[in-house]
Amino acid sequence: MASPAVPSARARSTAPPTPPGPASAPAAPVPEAVPAGLAIVPRRRPGRYVSGGLALLATALLVRSLAGNPAFEWPVVGAYLTSASILRGLLLTLWLTGAVTALGFALGTVLAVARLSGNPVLQSLSWGFVWIFRATPLLVQLLFWFNIGALYPELSLRLPFGGELFAVRTVDLLGPALTAVIGLTLHEAAFAAEVVRSGVQSVDQGQLEAAASLGLGRGRVLRRIVLPQAMRAILPPAGNMLIGTLKGTSVISVLAVHDLLFSAQLVYNQTYQVIPLLLVATLWYVAVTSVLSVGQYYLERHFARGATRAGLPPTPWQRARAAVRRAVGR
Repeated sequence: MASPAVPSARARSTAPPTPPGPASAPAAPVPEAVPAGLAIVPRRRPGRYVSGGLALLATALLVRSLAGNPAFEWPVVGAYLTSASILRGLLLTLWLTGAVTALGFALGTVLAVARLSGNPVLQSLSWGFVWIFRATPLLVQLLFWFNIGALYPELSLRLPFGGELFAVRTVDLLGPALTAVIGLTLHEAAFAAEVVRSGVQSVDQGQLEAAASLGLGRGRVLRRIVLPQAMRAILPPAGNMLIGTLKGTSVISVLAVHDLLFSAQLVYNQTYQVIPLLLVATLWYVAVTSVLSVGQYYLERHFARGATRAGLPPTPWQRARAAVRRAVGR
């Protein structure tokens, strides 16, 4: 009876080793090679081309309507776009936007700190301020402050056991411009407080505990750990609030403050060219908003450094330069 064949030592040594693992594990599929002369092409999506073509057609029709409609009176728009009265109103609008944003976020930061503190009185007062000024419309607040003289006809300072130091009539102290600043600032502070509070609370508490274990002071922790990370959460809504404040200043035209919109209204009340003057105000609002949006984009990009391991995506200018280099290289 013949014995079963036993592989020699040389055959056993040259045989490929069996990989460790369960015997029932399936083998990994081997990718098939692409035949020569064939290329992998992306999936065709004709719907994109159709929708893009329809969007371009609608845009072209809209531009043609805007450019060819004589009712817009584009020569009048060009004549008043840089007139002295319109530019004075624009400067006042920009000044109000900057002052209200700075004062609103300063007061909002104080309110956010009070809301995050351990003092229940400060927490309650901060919450009450935010609740009141977020619950009432901006126009109502402006009209209330404009008529505050009906409640307090005179503002004075008296000593407890002495005479009166000074007294001034409220209507003489609070003019339309100052009333607009007060009303807009208090309204802005209520929303800024929530933005700052949410940004501070977005920082991981573990990092604060690690900083405390290293013996870092509160000021250094705030500057080097809390603020750089909180700014990533604060900047997007803060930028939107800045743009909203710029457009919201048009509400103060009801107080006869000579902002951009009120200046345009004064002109078309005399010339009866309503549409051209409204277009002048619209173009200036669009131009300033676009500049603020670009600044917001680069500011957010600055504070986003190190947030992702992949690095920051290229800016639109960098993408445009890369496209030009590719086109020239071809």
